[in-house]
Amino acid sequence: MPGPRLDPVDNDPQLPASVDVVVVGGGIIGASAALELAERGLRIALCEKGEIGAEQSSRNWGWVRLSHRDPREMPLMVESVRLWKGLNDRVGADTGYRQCGITFTCATDDDLADMEKWVGYQKEYQISARIVPKDEALATFPGVNLPIRGAMVNPADGRAEPQKAAPAIARAAQRLGATIHQGCAVRVVETAAGRICGVVTEAGKIACSAVLLSGGAWSRLFLDNMGIYLPQLRMKNTVLRTSPIEGGPEGTLKFRDFTLRRRLDGGYTIASVLSNKYEITPDSFRLMKAFLPAMRNEWSELHLSFGRQFFAELGTGRRWTAQDRSPFEETRILDPVPDAQTVDAILENLRKAYPIFGDVTVEQRWAGFMDVVPDAIPVISPTEGVENGVPGLFVATGFSGHGFGLGPAGGRLAADLVVGSPPLVDPKAFRLSRFSDGSKIAPISGVTRR
Repeated sequence: MPGPRLDPVDNDPQLPASVDVVVVGGGIIGASAALELAERGLRIALCEKGEIGAEQSSRNWGWVRLSHRDPREMPLMVESVRLWKGLNDRVGADTGYRQCGITFTCATDDDLADMEKWVGYQKEYQISARIVPKDEALATFPGVNLPIRGAMVNPADGRAEPQKAAPAIARAAQRLGATIHQGCAVRVVETAAGRICGVVTEAGKIACSAVLLSGGAWSRLFLDNMGIYLPQLRMKNTVLRTSPIEGGPEGTLKFRDFTLRRRLDGGYTIASVLSNKYEITPDSFRLMKAFLPAMRNEWSELHLSFGRQFFAELGTGRRWTAQDRSPFEETRILDPVPDAQTVDAILENLRKAYPIFGDVTVEQRWAGFMDVVPDAIPVISPTEGVENGVPGLFVATGFSGHGFGLGPAGGRLAADLVVGSPPLVDPKAFRLSRFSDGSKIAPISGVTRR
């Protein structure tokens, strides 16, 4: 099943013998961290088992939103929007970023009252989100007919192109001297005198003093091989993209039955949390206790299934050495089968509500796996201080469906931690040790998983 069509990134033909930092994983977080580190004059090798941005970094909805953020993420997201605004000039390419606004519709008065708290969170950061009545909410979507009472409108929210952003960022890092190695899985890290001294890839060794693991949905498996605990599961979501629509809306719209986001090509990305699906795996049982609060919080939107993913994970080796072919070489790109029936029903809901979409055609469908953790906020942290953690090994993962918008700032914060610079924001909430130090772990109710 072919996934989204990515902008290409050239491969560097030869592994460097040594660098300062090896970044493991070429999604938007890894690419952003590589760019940050290269801009600071460090020698960087970015190793990606598949292709740059080929998993969830290119399969998400393309939202860059401040709205419906966990308050613990807000400082990081505010910084990320600031970075998005200058990103096109910084990387010398159009990532598709536009501050188009997002309209979050509310079907009932109770929904509107609940939305007020999210407006309040944003007011703390001088963000001009507000509650508006139905007619004003839908004025920028002429012709749409929705049974709503009103909406939260946030003009500071935006969009970008997932298939363009991570590749553009990686190419910018490459121009600054970072080397990019696609189809090059990192098998293990090596240590000497109790700290990182290099990595072993399928193509050979690279000496280094620091490693940043930004492996998305693969991060738990990589760390588990080292005996480092990361509670992380995978949530599947299916989206589709349409043919271009002349005169279609510029703004992004979220309704209970569908979402729409304009693309650079004039088409739209159509999706919904209705297409979120959790496929039961062996890790579901291993991590059940850790995820119980999250399950209670999202039970109404949790669509469970059992099938091929269970057996795929059951057959995946959990221990390997530098000499072994790793699981990352067995599966280069996670490309789950899209739930066509579900996403097509979402499109039909849109067609009924918004006549301009009546004759639109489906250009492509795809699915991706979000890397979720129990409290639904990322891990951006050293591993030092947790059981079996290693000085010089850092991790940036677990963005729980929020990672695309957070990408530039998540990469900067990770880079700050790697080099020991003053951090962009307080990283305490994102520490890996929160899962083992007795902290209460739970998501904030009502946070949108996008």
